[in-house]
Amino acid sequence: MPSSSSSLDHDKPSHILVPAIHKNRTEIRDIFLREMPGADPALTDDPPVLAMAAREHLRRKFLTAKVAVSGANFALADSGTLAVVESEGNGRMCLTLPETLITVMGIEKLLPTWQDLEVFMQLLPRSSTGERMNPYTSLWTGVTEGDGPQNVHLVLLDNGRSAALADEMGRSALHCIRCSACMNVCPVYERTGGHAYGSTYPGPIGAILSPLLTGIQAEENSSLPYASSLCGACYDACPVKINIPDILVHLRSVDVDSKRGTKKIPSQMDVGMKAASWALSSGRNLGLVEKGLPLGRLAAGRDKKIKKLPGIAGGWTQSRDIPAPPAQSFRDWWAKEHKSAAPSRDDKESQ
Repeated sequence: MPSSSSSLDHDKPSHILVPAIHKNRTEIRDIFLREMPGADPALTDDPPVLAMAAREHLRRKFLTAKVAVSGANFALADSGTLAVVESEGNGRMCLTLPETLITVMGIEKLLPTWQDLEVFMQLLPRSSTGERMNPYTSLWTGVTEGDGPQNVHLVLLDNGRSAALADEMGRSALHCIRCSACMNVCPVYERTGGHAYGSTYPGPIGAILSPLLTGIQAEENSSLPYASSLCGACYDACPVKINIPDILVHLRSVDVDSKRGTKKIPSQMDVGMKAASWALSSGRNLGLVEKGLPLGRLAAGRDKKIKKLPGIAGGWTQSRDIPAPPAQSFRDWWAKEHKSAAPSRDDKESQ
């Protein structure tokens, strides 16, 4: 149901496993009423009712379609077998009912033998949905007369994967089995949602995979390596142990190096980082900066909030207000409090 509702709404997926996780059941009902021909006007937002409505709609599509296009979770080199793992059963209908099946598969999905598939068939459901085994696992090898599609085509997709393989630091991202475990624990993804990444693959894996596949220089990719706090939760959750934080740092360095030779004047970020480096290099410098903080109150309104900042800092105030700085820095407050608490000379002599 999540996949069908996202497609019906002409929306982009926001999660690898649950594409329409950003929509609630009432929104899904409204999409069905608006986009599904023949939907019952009295349709409610009760999940079983919505599931039945989606099932009826999709079944008509599958029974009349002549050509189907599918992906594949895994492929076996020793037999040519393809595998699709799913939870709803619509994938199996796509694989078995139409006369022609076109499967598009990334080249990194290839496994050597059946024995290798056994491992991943246990690993994937446990890491993605917490299930012991997957509800629907479909395996097919070529064409079987009188059973299933009679015209089967396999498209092996590179689309930047060879470039990712050439990156010695980033190539381990191709180990990803698309389980979404990293997304489910990521604090950045939790706050921003999948659409904020502007990528086919959201979350921590998308922050490294998209730049590796299509280049860090692409405008839509240049910010992705910075969409992380580097907390390491994704690395801890990853079942195939992709060191996402290290790859993010690596891609950040690649991004900086690629821009260093083209910039003629320092950017706002360069100037800001230089200023931060100077301020944080000694306590004396930091103290001087703190003395100027109360001047920031001039930018605040009557409600003591800064609602608009210039330049690169304006990115913060586009979606949030910043409290005005205090009238007194912490260092000044500390010095004042401890000075007033210090014993006088007469007190010392009397002691």
